[in-house]
Amino acid sequence: MSKRMEAARKNYDAAKVHTLEEAAAAVKKNATAKFDETVEMHLRLGIDVKKADQMVRSTVALPHGTGKKKRVAVVAKGEKVKEAQTAGADLVGGADLIEAISKGEMDFDILVATPDMMKDLAKLGKVLGPRGLMPNPKSGTVTFDVERTVKELKAGRIEFKADSFGIVHVPVGKASFDDKKLAENAKAVLEAVLKAKPSTSKGTYVCSAYLSSTMGPSVQLQVAQEL
Repeated sequence: MSKRMEAARKNYDAAKVHTLEEAAAAVKKNATAKFDETVEMHLRLGIDVKKADQMVRSTVALPHGTGKKKRVAVVAKGEKVKEAQTAGADLVGGADLIEAISKGEMDFDILVATPDMMKDLAKLGKVLGPRGLMPNPKSGTVTFDVERTVKELKAGRIEFKADSFGIVHVPVGKASFDDKKLAENAKAVLEAVLKAKPSTSKGTYVCSAYLSSTMGPSVQLQVAQEL
């Protein structure tokens, strides 16, 4: 264990379960790296990841955003192009944008597409898929409601998905956020994950939850108290 991490662990009781605001304060105090660390929530879910009907995947609009500006690209045609531009999309296009992406031009963090463009965009699955950029109806990035989607994504709407171990990892802000903003973002994530509970999941759903910064130790959360 590094000296920095050892010093950080002395700043809080690792065996204690914390409220969201207590955890946020502890994480902020231990975020001593020379950059603005990202604060993440990690939730271990009591789901069977081998069963398709227990997959947990959804989106959540963080009240205070992630602290990182997202570049949003939109593949659309007709009036939806203007709608995307008005909503503040960073890149907008149709066949021309698809062609640019096929050549490796991917200066964006999120790609949104209207359903009528998915047939043309599908050919880029091998390019976009591995990067997690392929639009998906489950994440709300395949939609005709372009204006609302772009505005929400720019404001801080993010996607979360349980990994192969049944764990959800979600950014809830930056260490520079105040305790209250971090706590409110984290609570929004908790509520969204609870709402996404599969109907076939039995027993304890949220087994454990932790808050941590990029380079700091994790702090356990009292989940039952927050929901």
